[in-house]
Amino acid sequence: MPIARPAELVMGSAQLGLTYGAANRNGKPAREAALRLVRRAADAGVATFDTARAYGDAEERLGEALKGRRAIRTVTKLAPLNELPSDASDAAVIAAVDLSLEQSLTALRRNSLDCLLLHRASHMTAFGGAIWARLKEHLANGAIATLGVSVQSAKEAHMALAEPSVTHIQLPFNLLDWRWREAGVIAALEARNDVTVHARSVFLQGLLVADDPHLWPRVPGIEPSCLVAWLKETANCFERDSIADLALAYARGQDWIDGVVIGQETEHQLDENLRLCTRPPLAAEDCALIAASAPRVPEKLLDPAQWKSQ
Repeated sequence: MPIARPAELVMGSAQLGLTYGAANRNGKPAREAALRLVRRAADAGVATFDTARAYGDAEERLGEALKGRRAIRTVTKLAPLNELPSDASDAAVIAAVDLSLEQSLTALRRNSLDCLLLHRASHMTAFGGAIWARLKEHLANGAIATLGVSVQSAKEAHMALAEPSVTHIQLPFNLLDWRWREAGVIAALEARNDVTVHARSVFLQGLLVADDPHLWPRVPGIEPSCLVAWLKETANCFERDSIADLALAYARGQDWIDGVVIGQETEHQLDENLRLCTRPPLAAEDCALIAASAPRVPEKLLDPAQWKSQ
């Protein structure tokens, strides 16, 4: 039987502010096209949008497109704070954090942020904990409703989950990704029922659904054509419409995932993702079968930051 509460579709916005994704053939959409895309998603029932200070002008575009829609929830991320030297004073750190917060509030046209994530998990402890301490002050005064962390690794996830004030985690996940279960992250998440979990990169930056082995990064130990063949065979085996349908149904079928973050550059892509989300997710037993049969890929493939330029 399908799970009782499949993960919701969360619209990602990196593609709205940047040319983003290994399989992105369309580039950053023009402003009016981006605004139309966001409004169409909201009109179709998408209730949560994901963004970040580092996504170019994505926050500002979301703020313009969603103004007046108070039922919409926005998850954004703190600026990378690259301008801070390693020996920055507490006052300088606080000023940088406050500036990022103010810029997000202005761009999103909000009086408070629904959810703010650290874009870098290392900022939990950086500068003697000054960044995190300042964000908790903003959490206490109501400028931020929910605080969380965007993580890249199991180590970062465990560090974040050890902090009681973290009630939102975002992580990369797809049907080839074995890291989180083996490292005990899923078990840790299941023990924290106060934490909302959003999964990003369910299509692995578009590689899984591109049907083009030549787009895959050169990673020792993988043969892209074999992976594409396995994806197609598995989609057929479980009677899914496509690899995209399979990948999304697998992620939405995980009972520890609350939302699946997917970006799109075109209205056609949005319509297809909305259509796929009307289909039932995979049942738990089917997800288990896929996880057991999936090729064991190197961890390097699962982390786009480690991909070499083609």
